[in-house]
Amino acid sequence: MIIKNENDLDKIIICHKCFSIHQETPIKDGTKALCSHCGAVLYRYDSKLAKNGLALSITALIFLIIANMFPIVMIDILGNEGYITLSKTFLILFDSGFFIVGFIVMFLIFVFPFMITFLYILIFALLYFKIGKNLSKDILVLISHLEPWSMAEIFLVSILVALVKLIGYAQIHMGVSFWALIIYVLLDIYITRTIKLSEIWMLRNRIYK
Repeated sequence: MIIKNENDLDKIIICHKCFSIHQETPIKDGTKALCSHCGAVLYRYDSKLAKNGLALSITALIFLIIANMFPIVMIDILGNEGYITLSKTFLILFDSGFFIVGFIVMFLIFVFPFMITFLYILIFALLYFKIGKNLSKDILVLISHLEPWSMAEIFLVSILVALVKLIGYAQIHMGVSFWALIIYVLLDIYITRTIKLSEIWMLRNRIYK
């Protein structure tokens, strides 16, 4: 494979399993390209990706807002009731004087999830309406930098672990936000793990020819 200029780099695909190098070739709508060495999926092409991604991203944002509006869990220990919300998680750290930890937690479970979800809505909207060629490129680069820092699923797992330890000592009531958070995490995992950024890049290249 000969690379003559910088634009040729956009057509190179590296297998995520065996790291073999392939050259991107056009494929039909609804099909996928496989690695010639290990058979792993290299990329897919779905003309409805922008439409479906936009709907999923908006739905994820709605559930994320609900998850922040109401208590996630209410705990009753010997008549003493307490509740947990997403914002209360890092506000307690601020009140206790752990400002650095509080800021880190705030960005990981609150700021970054909102930013990433909003950016996905924006990129899918731009692709769906076929506008903002340069802006879409900047958004995809920004998403690639921010995506690893979203820790909503880890926060959910930590809540579940804590609840398991408290089952024998307290009465636990799941709030609306708890179920909204679960749905958001599932949608977020699907959007960020199943829909690969490389596939969005390819769709962008096809739209802005």
